[in-house]
Amino acid sequence: MPGPVIPGGCEQLSEAYDRAVAAADPADIHTGRAGSSTRINDFANRGSEFDGIYIYPALLAACCQIIGGPFKLSGMRARTLSPGASTERLHVDVKYRANAWPLVGCILMVDAFDAENGATRFVPGSHLHPSEPDAHDEQVLACGPAGSVIIFNASVWHGHGANRTAAPRRSIQAHFVSRDAQASPDDHSRGMRPETLQRIGDLARYVLNVGTSNEPMHARREDTQR
Repeated sequence: MPGPVIPGGCEQLSEAYDRAVAAADPADIHTGRAGSSTRINDFANRGSEFDGIYIYPALLAACCQIIGGPFKLSGMRARTLSPGASTERLHVDVKYRANAWPLVGCILMVDAFDAENGATRFVPGSHLHPSEPDAHDEQVLACGPAGSVIIFNASVWHGHGANRTAAPRRSIQAHFVSRDAQASPDDHSRGMRPETLQRIGDLARYVLNVGTSNEPMHARREDTQR
């Protein structure tokens, strides 16, 4: 679906992405097997251009529906798929009914996703399947223009396709978990930058789990309306 409105549009998002990647601490950079992709952690902390992603209303609505209770952002990171990267095997981000389930995933397309540059493949309905992911005839490609967003149950079988182009394919990925779930290794809430905290609002603080209250968002809204 169309993604959140980004200050300055997709061109500014692209420039901000490249600046953040270039300035990243080496400790936050993780390269995939055979150099197929590069991940940069802590993208909730890297500029105002990214603040609207994790509070996008459609995304929060999906979290309410899938998680079914108070939730928080587990992590948000950049991922660049390298030119020539081969097809990724289908996998899940969390197994059906395992620890940290349910999990909501989000992918913001910094570049357009298409069949040639490694668009993410999904197997519809597989989030209810208890078996291990495997090759499947019913997989579909999630294609769209830059600025689009994919929101999915992270137990669905998925994986990127082959990037058969000469250009990298960039995206920003986020995951949301139950409010009481254990913090992930790339949890951003333990190292929020002062400039980030100064510019974000109450909703963002709540989703980031860096506010002063753990009350559900609907309860806080009701209090303000009294």
